[in-house]
Amino acid sequence: MDASDSPAADAPDAAGPADRSPGPATGPATGPADGPARDHDRDRDRDPDGMLAEQLLRLTRRLHRIQSRQLEPIGITPAQFRLLRAVASYDAAPRMADLAQRLDVVPRAVTTLVDALEASGRVRRAPDPDSRRVVRIRITDEGRATLRSLRNARRAAAEEILAPLTAEQREVLGGLLSALVDGMPERHC
Repeated sequence: MDASDSPAADAPDAAGPADRSPGPATGPATGPADGPARDHDRDRDRDPDGMLAEQLLRLTRRLHRIQSRQLEPIGITPAQFRLLRAVASYDAAPRMADLAQRLDVVPRAVTTLVDALEASGRVRRAPDPDSRRVVRIRITDEGRATLRSLRNARRAAAEEILAPLTAEQREVLGGLLSALVDGMPERHC
């Protein structure tokens, strides 16, 4: 666990009660029932959905850090990994617009990712046989080999993040996350 992932890392003051001394205008020292922990509990009581959203954001950042660490030796970023997986998931080579929609990003972001993956030999641009204005993105053999390597890195990252959970808890979490993802309204860029 990274130091930034611990609950104490989010606390504005990690000092214990014995470390707190009254300042000139603060009055008596606060006891264990007061301070950041109580503020945290009070915030949770007032805004449980906000606290849940904050926990999800912290988990997402942690997962991104772990995944980046796993992907670094392969020489690919998490965003490039997502794009490579998206390209490989199509039966026929997708257009850039298809990829932007699938990844829920603006087309310019796809262009930047394709540029990097093309420079590394993992994808290539190909003209559409039916329209000269359309460019299709094809995965290369190097891209497929990279995906095989990345699947192992992804499993390792998932195992690291899910290690504290039992099999039953993982199953419940999977169901909850599916409900959230499946219940999200479609966005159009």
